[in-house]
Amino acid sequence: MRHPTDHPTDIDRERPGPYEPEVGSLPESPADDEALENVTETGTTTAGLTTEDGVVIATDMRASLAGRFVANKNVQKVEQIHPTAALTLVGSVGGAQSFISSLRAEVNLYEARRGEDMSIEGLATLAGNFARGGPFFAINPILGGVDDDGHHVYSIDPAGGVMPDDYTVTGSGLQLAYGTLEQEYEEGLSNEEAKTVAARAVRSAVERDTGSGNGVFLAEITGDGVDIHGHKDFDEVL
Repeated sequence: MRHPTDHPTDIDRERPGPYEPEVGSLPESPADDEALENVTETGTTTAGLTTEDGVVIATDMRASLAGRFVANKNVQKVEQIHPTAALTLVGSVGGAQSFISSLRAEVNLYEARRGEDMSIEGLATLAGNFARGGPFFAINPILGGVDDDGHHVYSIDPAGGVMPDDYTVTGSGLQLAYGTLEQEYEEGLSNEEAKTVAARAVRSAVERDTGSGNGVFLAEITGDGVDIHGHKDFDEVL
């Protein structure tokens, strides 16, 4: 039997005392690129534009496996998360869905505790903090919203960077969509005009980007709320 004054062994050092917390372990992330090939991704082209009336967001409708196989042809990649704001899904589907659920919960808590809606700038800051510190794998969404301070569009990068702009694009087709927006966007567009411009930007990406396709969802955001509609045929909105 070991005397109480003896030095502790390695086993004793590893074993927690009866009054110490027992620390668990986090699940390991996929170790290599091969393990990520089965992750369903939105691939995606999403565009957000500020307008005279509010904000317009456009997204394609395709989900893919590693950008090579079409997993779903009817994915709604823009969701309302606030009475007058919406967020796009870009990156892994699971990570984006979890991100949206977390933001919705925080927005609802804020409203319940304070009796008022969270500002869009505050919502963008919260989204950046979540992206920086949370377990949300490979996301790069656009946040668009309207509040008393104006009409806002933010891109949120995977490291939590939050960048406001008059218009922005994220996703695998961003370079193609940006070319259209650079030519056609101008200040003072109405929401109806902006929906046409945004749909054209998404269509230009769909023509060449294998991760984007199968139609367009359009979200119209004003001080009255968020209205989202899907269109399988681009001719319906062009």
